[in-house]
Amino acid sequence: MDQATVVQYECCGAWVVSARGPYDMNSITPLADALDSAAKEHRKVVLDASGITFADSTLLNLLILTHHAADLRVASPTRQVRRLLEVTGVDTVLKVRATVEEAAAC
Repeated sequence: MDQATVVQYECCGAWVVSARGPYDMNSITPLADALDSAAKEHRKVVLDASGITFADSTLLNLLILTHHAADLRVASPTRQVRRLLEVTGVDTVLKVRATVEEAAAC
């Protein structure tokens, strides 16, 4: 199984947190730490979800918490992540966009 990794960078005035790999209760800590720091230091935060291979309610909870702390946008969600957001209705609360650039600009 692949390992979860997080990379961060600036794009179009937004802070991007790029997540790769599976995210559940055993692997969420680095992403949670990155999103927490980003929310405290930047007005606009984009989660690049294009590399997330698995996500469960742990990630969903983290997204909701981060949304309450910052202007969170989700970019390029994989099919599995998009389905999780749709089934739970969270896609109506979060700004979900096709690309990082689009998410940073909205």
